[in-house]
Amino acid sequence: MPKPVVNEDLCVGCGTCPELCPEVFAMGDDDKAHVIGPDKCSTCDCQAAVDSCPEQAITME
Repeated sequence: MPKPVVNEDLCVGCGTCPELCPEVFAMGDDDKAHVIGPDKCSTCDCQAAVDSCPEQAITME
């Protein structure tokens, strides 16, 4: 099962992914998104987070 990965070099900290998938993504102290629940995509639509990222910083691997 693919898991979401955030490329922190591309992330601009817009906050879209934690809004869509709060059990999978969270904003860190560095104002970047981080994966906190890689196995929780069943609770939300991780692909929507991938598709909504303005910087294309999220991939499913």
